[in-house]
Amino acid sequence: MRVYMQTPPQPDAPPRFYQLVLTRDLLGGWSLVREWGQVGSPGRVKRERFTDYERAAETLERLREAQLKRGYRTVFVEGDSGPP
Repeated sequence: MRVYMQTPPQPDAPPRFYQLVLTRDLLGGWSLVREWGQVGSPGRVKRERFTDYERAAETLERLREAQLKRGYRTVFVEGDSGPP
C-alpha cells in the first residue's frame, strides 16, 4: 500500500510531501517506510519493521491522520487495504 500526500502550494515556499509505503519484507514481516520533505528536494526517510500486518496498518493510518491534521492532502493511494 502506498499513500502520497502534499501540502497546498504557498506563494513563498514550495509544497511539502509526505509518503507512506507499507510492504511485506523478506522475513515475513512488514515494513513501513515514511518519506517527507519539500517537493523537488531529497526527502528524509524512516523505516519501521512490524511482525504483523494489523499493527503496521494501524501505524500507517495513525500517521496519515496526523499529517491530514497538519494540512496535508491525499494526492493518491495505491494498493489494497489488506495483506496479500
